[in-house]
Amino acid sequence: MLAMALLLPDSSNPIQDAVNYYQQVDTYQATIKSSSEGQSNKPDIIRYYYKKPGYVRMELIASKFNGAVLIYSPVTEQVKLWPLGYGNFPSFSLSPENKLIQSTSGQRIDRSDLGALYQNVMLLQSRGKTTMIGPESIAGQAALHLAVEAEHGFSVNGVSRFQLWLDVTAGFPLKVMSYRSDGGLIELVEISDYQINPIFSPGFFDQ
Repeated sequence: MLAMALLLPDSSNPIQDAVNYYQQVDTYQATIKSSSEGQSNKPDIIRYYYKKPGYVRMELIASKFNGAVLIYSPVTEQVKLWPLGYGNFPSFSLSPENKLIQSTSGQRIDRSDLGALYQNVMLLQSRGKTTMIGPESIAGQAALHLAVEAEHGFSVNGVSRFQLWLDVTAGFPLKVMSYRSDGGLIELVEISDYQINPIFSPGFFDQ
């Protein structure tokens, strides 16, 4: 972690600052809580682990598949699903395009990392505007709140507007809200318990 704030309200492009920092990160893990349009009042809670160039492990803590573990490998381009926990019978190899293992909002495991989020946000930036709302606090952490909105008629995967609260020390998102062009909320994601560049045990992402 940096010793001083990476993101400041007068940053010329805090998204680019966050991307520059993320390029130095090889691994990270976090707890993700997400709620989507049309979902029940109870949010999904996931322990999320990522290793470049694209390995993902998701442990579902609270969802319709409680206890399930999914691992995506960029080598096989497949997702291994253990419905009853890692290593337990049965297990299934699935395409990341399979609707069964996508979130309510259509989020795919192979496009779930922060790099994919930053790409989508920057694409909206290139065809829209960024509004700096200012410093705020999310769960006691200092954050920079900003909104990115596309020009009329443009969207990325159905998203026309993002609100982001970025941790000022690393630019990692603490909260993200995505919206359709009609202003309707698509998904609310809250991310906590970040560990940056943890060392994972050998075989942690094995399928």
